[in-house]
Formats: sequence, C-alpha cells, structure tokens
Amino acid sequence: MNYYEGNQFFFFLFLALLIGFILKYLGKNIEYYILGLSLAFAAVIYGKNIKMLSYLIGFIIFQYLLVLIAQRSTNKKTKSLVILSIVPLIINKIFAITHWHLLAFIGISYMSFKTIQIMLEISDGLIKEKISLKDYLQFLLFFPTVSSGPIDRSRRFEADIKEKQTKTQYLELAGVGVYRLVLGLLYKLVLSTYAYHHLSLLTNTGTITYSLKYMYLYTFYLFFDFAGYSLMAVGSSNILGISTPMNFNKPFLSIDIKDFWNRWHISLSTWLRDFVFSRVFMEATKKKRFNKKRLTTAMYAYMVNMVLMGFWHGLTISYIIYGFYHGVLMAGFEYYQKKSKFYKANRNKTWYKILSWFITINLIMIGLYIFSGEPYKIITTILKR
Repeated sequence: MNYYEGNQFFFFLFLALLIGFILKYLGKNIEYYILGLSLAFAAVIYGKNIKMLSYLIGFIIFQYLLVLIAQRSTNKKTKSLVILSIVPLIINKIFAITHWHLLAFIGISYMSFKTIQIMLEISDGLIKEKISLKDYLQFLLFFPTVSSGPIDRSRRFEADIKEKQTKTQYLELAGVGVYRLVLGLLYKLVLSTYAYHHLSLLTNTGTITYSLKYMYLYTFYLFFDFAGYSLMAVGSSNILGISTPMNFNKPFLSIDIKDFWNRWHISLSTWLRDFVFSRVFMEATKKKRFNKKRLTTAMYAYMVNMVLMGFWHGLTISYIIYGFYHGVLMAGFEYYQKKSKFYKANRNKTWYKILSWFITINLIMIGLYIFSGEPYKIITTILKR
C-alpha cells in the first residue's frame, strides 16, 4: 500500500474520512483521531521497508531535537541549527544518485521544508510557544499531504486543527472537500492515465515532431497526475476540517512566467519566495553586493531561488537545468518588466495578453520537457546513429 495508490489505500482512506466526517458533524474534537490516522498510515506504508521506517524515525528524532534546542537558544545559535536541519535533505539528494540511497524515504523533501520553515520562524521570533511532540508529529506526518504536499505552514495548520467550527462552516468545507476529492480522482485516474497511455505509445525517433508530441503530452500527463494528487490531498484535508492550501490555480491561463509560478505548485513557489528569494534579496541588499541596484539584486535572487528549486527536485542534470532555465526566465522577465517601454505601453492590451500567453505556455512546456529528462534520451539516440 502507498499514499493515493491502489484499491487498498483508497478503501482505508474513504473509511477514515467517513468516520472523521461523522465525528466532526457530531461536534467532536478529532485532533487525536487525525494524529492516530497519520501514525497508522505511516506505520503501514513505511513499515513495508524496515530501512525506510528506520530512516523516518531517525529523521523525526533528529529534527525534533533541533526544534527543541532552537527554542532554547539565542538567535545566532538558531541560525546554525537551521543549517543542520537542511543536512538530511542534502544527504538524501547526494546519495539518491548513488546505489546507496541513504535517507531515502517517501516525502523527505516535503517534510524537510516543513521542518526548515519551523526552524526559520523560530529564528525570526515568529514562533515563541513550545512545540510539543504531538503537535510536531501531527503537522509533519499529516497523512493527506505527507508524501507530496501541498507544503503547509505550521502556524496556519496548528490554528486550523484547533479551531472550533460551527456545523454550517464545517459542512461547507467538507462539501468542497468531497468535490475536490472526486475531481482529483478524475484528474489522476482518468485524464492522467489517458495522457500517459498516448505518451507510452510514442517511439523515440529523435525528430522534432517526436519531441513536440512528447513535450505536449508529458505536460498534460504531469499536470493531471500531480494536480489530481494535490486535489485529493486538499479534499481529504477539508473533510477532516483542515483548509490545506491549494497547489494549482489554472496554470495554463498564465500570461507571463511570474503568473505561472503564482499558479503552479503554489505551496512550493510561495515557500521558496518567503524563505529563499526574500532572504537572498534582503541579504544582498544589506551587504550592497550590487551597489544597491534593486533590479540586479532581484534578478540574482530569482536565479538563486529557481536553481535551488531544481536541486530540491534532485541532483540529476534534467532537474538542475530545469531550475536554471526557470531562473533565467524569471530574471529575464524581471528585467523586461522594469526596463521595456514596449511592455509598459502594451501590457494591458488584449492582443499583447494573448501573445504573451502563447509565448509563456510554450516556454513552460519546454521547461517541463527538460524536467522530464527526455531530451537526453533523444541526444543519446542521435549519437548512436
């Protein structure tokens, strides 16, 4: 059994959600019920592999100890602890490209960002209350989102799970949750499967026609697969009374690359904006790295932000180039927005928005084509000739 895969998981998911719905409808506090579910799902899914379960337990103990120490430390020491909290993710990414696969377990990238957020907000003085082991486990292992997000924020999650909703408020949220869960199933099990079926029928001929077909089909396959999962995760959360943030908002309507990152994998892009881009920008400004030139500083921060996003996905060449590619797009668009008279004169005109949309969508698809790793297979095919 795995998260959002197979009949067995969905049977237990629907059973868990049904019981949760009944308890919430009756006005019961289901905080411990949710924690019990998260621990039970984790025990069954991670318990299939003793090594993976050991890595998970070790990761939780290590990170929670860092959280406890951080809450008792000065600001300077906390910054060192933040760096330590990143180490397990770095080890995982490095060893993922070897045959050892050290610290390899489901959801480590997402759990790491959750813990790093807690550590950074402790350092910033935003989290002052002691984080109990119960609250930490509840947030870290929340079963609808533990494997692939969306990446929630601890303070928002904590406020949500402790909030006393009226019956009307809960029924409205649960109704939306059911809709999202069903739509997610449609996306992932029908539309994603349909796109993947046609993708698998393609033969690598190393031609431009093949590349274009693969690029468009892969884009739709990836969107329906990941957006479908995200909808199911958010829908399940809603049925349990948790307003987990949405991960996608009609990304194929984006009229520029910034608009795209406000619509695609939103929880990741906002996490990077808040904890990477803004900090890199402020540090570079403070240290006068670019002689107080805000545009150059912003372009630099975008590059760092997006390259890090590529490394977060993995250390393969396709992910790294994908991050660099989007860094160039974001930095380039920032320059274009600020310096182009043509943009300023035409940005609100209908014809310009249509043209900008067309260019943006194709740039996005080229990026996802790079992300897929297929270009390197094509290069190999051509070289073999």
